[in-house]
Amino acid sequence: MITADLLVTDVREVATLARGAVPRTGAAMRELGLVHDAALAASGGRVVWVGPERHRARSVRLRPGARTVSAEGGVVVPGFVDAHTHAVFAGDRAFELPLKVAGASYAEIARRGGGLYATVRATRAASRARLLRESLFRVREMAAHGATSIEVKSGYALDVPGELRLLRLVPRLAERAGVTIVPTFLGAHAVPLEDRGRADAYVDRLVRHALPAVARERLARFCDVFCEPGFFSVRQSERLLRAALALGLGVKVHAEEFQLSGGARLAARLGATSADHLLRATVDDRRRLAAAGVTAVMLPATAFAATAARRSPCREFVDAGVPVALGTDCSPNSWVTSMPLVLALAVHGGRLTPAEALTAATVNAAHASGLAEAGRLVPGGPADFAVFALDATEQLGYRFDAVPVAVYRQGKRVSPS
Repeated sequence: MITADLLVTDVREVATLARGAVPRTGAAMRELGLVHDAALAASGGRVVWVGPERHRARSVRLRPGARTVSAEGGVVVPGFVDAHTHAVFAGDRAFELPLKVAGASYAEIARRGGGLYATVRATRAASRARLLRESLFRVREMAAHGATSIEVKSGYALDVPGELRLLRLVPRLAERAGVTIVPTFLGAHAVPLEDRGRADAYVDRLVRHALPAVARERLARFCDVFCEPGFFSVRQSERLLRAALALGLGVKVHAEEFQLSGGARLAARLGATSADHLLRATVDDRRRLAAAGVTAVMLPATAFAATAARRSPCREFVDAGVPVALGTDCSPNSWVTSMPLVLALAVHGGRLTPAEALTAATVNAAHASGLAEAGRLVPGGPADFAVFALDATEQLGYRFDAVPVAVYRQGKRVSPS
């Protein structure tokens, strides 16, 4: 008989995401591995049993002092994996909203020294204590909405010492928030104002000085680049990403967000872990990404926050056979910490089914973040899960207001704390 130190009972449905290849594509994204009238048992932070409640008594024995919690007829899903965030920064950019509403583009605002550059100024000036405090607030909010694993990018210092400083905060953030954080180096988020017109020189500094330090100190798992006209060209992006690959880092690409840039083709050519945003991607881009097995990280809240008519093309990527993942893109430009809200936007705007959206926010997002075990509830895997007071898992994606009543990471309750 299996022994456990945590038992979750009275579960109307548990979505295990247990069956199928990783990542899921096409019709497989609709297979959630649902167990009805279920229970879940864990031991030492790992799932040891998931099954029908009626089989639990003869399958699981609780250790002395074990905890039993009731889902009270709600649903249990794997902890969300937020596959794309910029959560480490200082300040905010609420002042930009009148410009956005008036039609100013992201690039126009940036060219005026606002936008991303306003955040760079605030982040460079912020003390370590302030950066930790403000970033921790956001990460804890993500956990409160069900995210147990979060990808976090640097990118708001735009100089070598500052970018390293941001990445060095990540382990402390993870420890204090009680979540898994995957760090990504995004020194190539933009060309710093002091290097305007000298993008090649800035990329050279990143290749010669930043990337070796990142690899030596193991500060990041991935290297990302904003491949976009006005930011970094395909040639510059490829140089940076090939240098990262040579140092053992995985690579990602911010691609085709505002203009057709060639970033998606670059991601396919390099076999990148993911290509992200992809609002302007073409049919050919989707074909290439599918053939290369590159995951498309969709960010439907960002398209909404940009006050633009263009929606996130989630449906088109699923239909093209591309593995699709979801992220909040939490940043000063689109301040979103709720993965359930992102699921709803992916369904109502991106035209995914609720099941596809849940897959994209769990097992596929885990793949896009380099987390082999996250995003599923299977024996031996981490006991990372969220409990929702909902009648069915399909209400995730249907409802915009879903908030978990409890969130567990490795069998320990992280929210409410």
